[in-house]
Amino acid sequence: MWLNPEEVLVKNALKLWITERSNAFFLLQRRRGRGKTTGKISGLLVGALDTVLDSNARVTPFRILLQVPGSPISWIIASGAAMEEVNKHWDWLVHNLLHSLSVFDNKDDVSNFVKGKVKGLIAEEVRGRQAAQEDDPEKFREALLKFELHFQLPSSEKLVTFYSCSCWKGRVPRQGFLYLSINHMAFYSFLLGKEVKFVIPWAEVTRLERISGGFMTDAIRVSTRRRQRDFSMFLNLDEAYGVVGQLADIALRRLLDSEGLELDRVLQQPARITKRVLEEQALREYVLALFRLPRSERLHEVASCAAWTPHARCHTAGTLYTTDNYLCFSSREEGQCLLLLPLYQVLSVEKAESSQVLPEPIIVSMRSKKAFQLIQLQDREHLVESLTCRLRSLQLKQSTFRRGAHNRTASSCSYYTFYYQEEEEEEEEVEEQVLRNTVNKQALITAFQHASTHNTKNTEAVKEQLWEDNFLEFGRGVHMFRTEKVQRLVAMGIPESLRGELWMTLSDATSDLEAHQDYYASLVHKSMGRSSLATEEIERDLHRSLPDHPAFQNPTGIAALRRVLTAYAHRNPKIGYCQSMNILASVLLLYAKEEEAFWLLVAVCERMLPDYFNRRVIGAQVDQSVFEQLIRERLPELAEHFPDLSTLSSVSLSWFLTIFVSVMPFHSAVCVVDCFFFHGIKAIFQLGLAVLETTSELLCRSCDDGHALMVLSRCVGAQVTLTLTFGGSQPLLFPPRSFLEHVGREDSSSQPPADQVPVTRLINDALERFGDLTVRKIERLRCHHRIQVLQAHEDTAKDNTLRLVSSEVSMCGDTLADIYDLFKTEHFISLYWGDTSMAAAAQAASWSRGGVSYLERRYRLDRPQFKSLYGLLAPWAGESGRHGDTLADRTFTLLDQDQDSLLTFRDFAAWLDTLYCGELNERIKLLYRLHLPPALTGSEDLSSVMPGVSTSRPLYVKVASGLGDGQEVKDYQEQLKQMLQDLVLAKEKDVEKPLPLMKQKEFIQFCKTLYSMFHGDPEENELFQAIATVTSLVLQIGEADHRGRAPRSRGGDCPDNWPDSESMESQWTVSFAQIFASLLTEQTLVNFLEKPGDLAVRIAEAKQKQYQQRAGLLTLQQRHR
Repeated sequence: MWLNPEEVLVKNALKLWITERSNAFFLLQRRRGRGKTTGKISGLLVGALDTVLDSNARVTPFRILLQVPGSPISWIIASGAAMEEVNKHWDWLVHNLLHSLSVFDNKDDVSNFVKGKVKGLIAEEVRGRQAAQEDDPEKFREALLKFELHFQLPSSEKLVTFYSCSCWKGRVPRQGFLYLSINHMAFYSFLLGKEVKFVIPWAEVTRLERISGGFMTDAIRVSTRRRQRDFSMFLNLDEAYGVVGQLADIALRRLLDSEGLELDRVLQQPARITKRVLEEQALREYVLALFRLPRSERLHEVASCAAWTPHARCHTAGTLYTTDNYLCFSSREEGQCLLLLPLYQVLSVEKAESSQVLPEPIIVSMRSKKAFQLIQLQDREHLVESLTCRLRSLQLKQSTFRRGAHNRTASSCSYYTFYYQEEEEEEEEVEEQVLRNTVNKQALITAFQHASTHNTKNTEAVKEQLWEDNFLEFGRGVHMFRTEKVQRLVAMGIPESLRGELWMTLSDATSDLEAHQDYYASLVHKSMGRSSLATEEIERDLHRSLPDHPAFQNPTGIAALRRVLTAYAHRNPKIGYCQSMNILASVLLLYAKEEEAFWLLVAVCERMLPDYFNRRVIGAQVDQSVFEQLIRERLPELAEHFPDLSTLSSVSLSWFLTIFVSVMPFHSAVCVVDCFFFHGIKAIFQLGLAVLETTSELLCRSCDDGHALMVLSRCVGAQVTLTLTFGGSQPLLFPPRSFLEHVGREDSSSQPPADQVPVTRLINDALERFGDLTVRKIERLRCHHRIQVLQAHEDTAKDNTLRLVSSEVSMCGDTLADIYDLFKTEHFISLYWGDTSMAAAAQAASWSRGGVSYLERRYRLDRPQFKSLYGLLAPWAGESGRHGDTLADRTFTLLDQDQDSLLTFRDFAAWLDTLYCGELNERIKLLYRLHLPPALTGSEDLSSVMPGVSTSRPLYVKVASGLGDGQEVKDYQEQLKQMLQDLVLAKEKDVEKPLPLMKQKEFIQFCKTLYSMFHGDPEENELFQAIATVTSLVLQIGEADHRGRAPRSRGGDCPDNWPDSESMESQWTVSFAQIFASLLTEQTLVNFLEKPGDLAVRIAEAKQKQYQQRAGLLTLQQRHR
């Protein structure tokens, strides 16, 4: 293979290489003792030497050297493991380069020419490997070359795919190519001699949508904060729209440092992203959502097949998906038949004899003595081999775990029974008494059962019998067939005696429980008694969780809820505890054992409602945005009446966060939870649409938003929803039209009619009218709407930052916003092109791994990034070249007062404000401080604060290092008090300190800076004369001051008695006041320094130059690595 040319100072050290072929410029060498079957003992010695000296890999036995006549240095340009491979490279060099090299007179030209050719070959090989992963390698290679040629981005900007399309400018389409890379989308068109090209970073995309109308029959609209671009005439618009949405979504999740949003490991490495990877990732996301699998599951095989369904007595066509720990089958029509087989329950996967009736069958045998048959598998051999290998690995892991669990001693903690208060005691004492025990083995509903009527008991008995019959027909447990008949049973409401079991089955929390024996008990033991912000919030919400239910009016229920929430916060500190988790956990504890309730909470928070439970509830906001689009599509009249659907979203958010538990009567809400565990989030979308459709007539008649919210709340909320019975069986939720008319009246004080509609009818209506809503569509909508939500949060963060900084600077809001955009873009550029060695990029990576919340996060720049912006925004054009770079270094050191090698936007904005909006004395002070330690030397600590440059930092409290384990750490409330005290002390100390005196060497550097500032100015000669006059005056002042303080000799004031020059230099100083007063004597100099700079013009120029300047610099750095 071709290698980046590497120097070899000694061509034949120790005679380890033997030359096989040679000419005037190249040598083909073989490693001694390698490549020959008749090797001597020298070959064995060389092999041993290679093994000892080369720690990374064995030395390749063949290589090609570039040798220039008369030069002692050679370069390795190719190597190989076989002679045939190296001979191909040798022949290419002889036929394509050897004759061309004879025309060069300079040996340096020869080496540069050959090295350039070799690097080009390497780049071509890289393109070839990337193109080989595509469906049409040659076409992709050509597109890759055009992409690099047209846009001049660094080589690390990986092209993912490209499309032929038209970009519209008004009513005129421009035919060209749309290139999609890992960080940008770029368009190029050259038509009738006119070139059109532009680049849009994914980080600037705020909205993606499909539009149709006018001249554009079907188009993709890409919106940024500045403009919109419309693209149409795609050969496959659906594919292009999906890929654009995926790339934008991945880039934003990776770049915006969004807390709680996790990317797959493959997507965290942008260099590995290809179109095929995107397709696989989209399919994986769909499978995880459809079967509610853990987010860590990897998708392995996807195969079309047919599964034997005993209840239908036929084979059902569909698709088989295999992951790390599951076999999943879905019928062609989503939701008609689902089958989930955890591999830990699979005994074997075997091939059966193929026949005309049963082609290519396999039999999956379960530990429960059941078997499942799959036929029409195309690549049966590979599938069975892969599954068998994973089964062996899983069985080995399970046997190791079980042996370890058997060897561990049994827990000394006993399970407690329910505590019933028989005499009056303080509630706190009772709870303490309960907390001394561990985990409850019973569902709370068994001890805190509501009084049941005869009709209710009969209804429950009928339901139980129906489910028992269903188990006989469809199976029981996780591997139960999930069909439309099971869906109808779930819609009727699961009987209380089976609710906990079926919730565990439908969510597959059973697998987690089986795989983590004693895990919950150990979490409880570790977490209880620890104090944190999460535990404080949990304690506040414990008594707000279903307060009307008797189970949570008792210390037993409260203690169980505390243990479950605290254990989960300990398990997943990234989520910790969020409001609404207490409501969900309360419902789960009523119908499931405590440990089962914990694993159900894990399933809900981490699999079924991903990204919901974090500080910003991103997942819930994304689903709200999806819900609004579904309202526009499915309920257009309602959407027309409410152009701004955020009004309805303010109510529907709680539907999603609490699965309707907080807004419906309890017995109705648990029926919704039943559907949620069967359908996933799709059930909440369908039910929400059904709620709005049922109330749409009243909502459209509402006079304002407030009245509409009141109507919606009354129809859904518990305050007017009656929990009556219908036919003596079902809990009631939604009223018929007679009751809706009653709610819509101005005077609703009278009692509503008693003929209510059961919640099951609402659920069935939702399934009937909105049953065509699929998981696949929801996942696609989520991908595109996540872009809008993340950008909305980014805008909020920007507004908050600007609001904080604007009070400290004199710049207008628009200018400050433009500076923020430049600042953020500079931060992104380093993340785009792999410049992760920089401190800012490393800091951003550490934030994304957890630690800093979204609201606390601020973009920061390291030294090279700051120097790039310094060159673009510095007000004095003369500060260029080497001295300008030196000044940028000093400025960064001066502003970096916490010495973490990073600057915040507040620091940066304050510096620019001083340069462009500060008074003359503030500007001179800034220049003065740039020539004093630590800015000048970087060794001493900064002794005073520069006025006009804010160095504010969030205060924090350091805990004393001497605290023992028995001492309690201050809680966050005490820390807040301490922070307030620190603020008061800081304000008292905020007194301007005198600036240090400047020494002679420092003053010389100061003068040098002034001279560099005037270079290129129209009044350059006058300014040079002025600064020469000022310099002479300051030197005289310093000399006079020095003479007055210098020690006299015994013999009078003879010059011979002065101290030596080194001592004089150390004593020569001038003050800021003296320098400032001297500068004021020259009006030309004052006019120059007071001349206001046009920051808006510099910002506009910076926007044009920033991208290409940094891209070129990073490209140059990559080439020299």
